[in-house]
Amino acid sequence: MVLDPLVIWHDAECGSYAADLALWRSLASETPGPVLDVGAGSGRVALDLARAGVAVTALDLDPALLAALSARAAAQGLDVPVICADAAGFDLHRDFALILVPMQTIQLLPDAGARRRFLESARRHLRPGGRLAMALAPGVEPFEPGLVTLPDPDVAEHDGRSYVSQPVAVRRAGGFLELERRRETVGADGIHKSERDIIRLAEFDPAELEHEGTAAGFTPEPQRMIAETTRHVGSRVVVLRA
Repeated sequence: MVLDPLVIWHDAECGSYAADLALWRSLASETPGPVLDVGAGSGRVALDLARAGVAVTALDLDPALLAALSARAAAQGLDVPVICADAAGFDLHRDFALILVPMQTIQLLPDAGARRRFLESARRHLRPGGRLAMALAPGVEPFEPGLVTLPDPDVAEHDGRSYVSQPVAVRRAGGFLELERRRETVGADGIHKSERDIIRLAEFDPAELEHEGTAAGFTPEPQRMIAETTRHVGSRVVVLRA
């Protein structure tokens, strides 16, 4: 199967992360009913939930990632509906028992206004007593090249090419964390290509998100924790009840 390079990089940088999967399965068990996975990407969480027998729908803004998710679901005999939509405002004409926002996706929304629109959309799509769970990474520390030992790169192989994604810096800039990576592709012919990629995460703390959730009609519940691993920082999960 020929994959879009976006899918390959997404899989390399996010696909192997599994420290949060047990929590999402636990929340789905505690809150029976259909689940919406926001920022589903190529299916890391949605496919895991579907394999566990959870009725899950995947929402993402990128059609290439959703196409890969659909192909993988079909190959595994799983039914995972996909919806291409912006998390900062969506209308799906159905409701859910649980909405999940894994792996700092909530921090990709650029400002409080976008978060408010997301929270309002999530509230409209939750059944009475339903839950919204959002993972944040409040403990990310900035670093610069040459000042620390760099983390190990993320590596993927596809169609005779090697894809190497090396984190090189984390910087604070105007209320955001900028995560810089150097992406290198090496073909079977030895031709080497390199590019720079930057992801911007909005900085805010869990208490601020709980306050925003309360304003949108939610009731905060005790937060959950996802432990750090040798390759990933830990996360704090804000849980809001509709």
